[in-house]
Amino acid sequence: MSFIQIKNVVKRYGGKLSVDHLNLNIEEGEVFGLLGPNGAGKSTTIKMLCGLGRIDHGEMIVDGISVAKDPFKVKGRLGLVPQELAIYETLTARENVTFFAKLYGLRGRELKQRVEEAIAFVGLTDKENDKPITFSGGMKRRLNIACAIMHRPKLIIMDEPTVGIDPQSRNHILESVRELNRMGSTIIYTSHYMEEVEAISTRVGIMDHGRLIACGTRSELIEQAAQEEKIVIQTDCVNDEALLELERHPLIERIVRDETLLEVYSKSTQTCLRDLIFVLSKHQVKIQSLNRIEPDLESLFLLLTGRKLRD
Repeated sequence: MSFIQIKNVVKRYGGKLSVDHLNLNIEEGEVFGLLGPNGAGKSTTIKMLCGLGRIDHGEMIVDGISVAKDPFKVKGRLGLVPQELAIYETLTARENVTFFAKLYGLRGRELKQRVEEAIAFVGLTDKENDKPITFSGGMKRRLNIACAIMHRPKLIIMDEPTVGIDPQSRNHILESVRELNRMGSTIIYTSHYMEEVEAISTRVGIMDHGRLIACGTRSELIEQAAQEEKIVIQTDCVNDEALLELERHPLIERIVRDETLLEVYSKSTQTCLRDLIFVLSKHQVKIQSLNRIEPDLESLFLLLTGRKLRD
C-alpha cells in the first residue's frame, strides 16, 4: 500500500472546482515534486492533505490513516513548511522551535534535545538566541523549516520554501531536503523553480485545472516532452508576413514571439530548420543566432499547460 493515497478527491469553492477528481499515490521515501501554474490546485491539495481543509468528495490516506476520519493523528506524522512564514518575530529562534515542539507534546529532556537538533540542522545554532526580526529572508526560511521538523515527521510538505531568498540559502535548503530524505522522511515539494524540482525529486507530478496531467520520473516525463522540439531564433526583426507563413507550416505546432526572439515548437526539427531559414530569408529577416533546445521538464510543462511555470 502506498504511503500517501489520494483517491478521486474533489474540492469546490462556491461554484468553482479547485480540485477535480484527483488521483495520486506517493511511496514512502520519495521526494515528490509537485508542479503547476497558479490556480492549478496545488495549495488546496496540500491543505486538505494536512487536514486544514475539508474534502468534499473522495479520500486521502497518509501512512494508513484517513485524513478525514483522524486528522489529528495525521498531523502528528507530518511537518508543514508553508509558503507564508509561520514564525513569531518577537520570539528568539530557540523559543520559536520550542513553542512548536510543545504543540507536538514534546517535554523535558526530549524537548531540549529535539530543539537543539533542529536548530543545528538548519545551521542557526549561533543565532538561536536572536529574534528573527533581525534575520535575513533565507535565515527566516531555515527557521521555518526547523519549526516543521523538530518532531521528526515521517512526511514533510514544503510549499515554495525558497521564495525570495539568496542563492546560498537556497542551496542550503535543497541540501537539507536531501538530508531529511536520507534520514527517512517522505517529502512533497512544490516550487516555481523547475531546476529545484529536477535536482531533488525522485518523481514529479504536474497539476493543471485541479487535475494531475502528468506524473513520473524526470526521464519518463522528458520522454513525453520529446514528441515536441524547440528551436530558439534571435532575429533583427520579425514581420507579420514571415510569422504568418511559419504558423501555417504543417510541422510547426506553435510559435512564441517575444519582440525579436522566436521560440518555434515542432514535431520534426531537422525538416523544419531548412524551411525556417528559407522563410525568414525570403521575408528579409536576418537570423542573429539559432539554437535547438533539448527537451526538458520546462518544455513538457509548457506543452501540457500552455504556460511557463513562472508566468
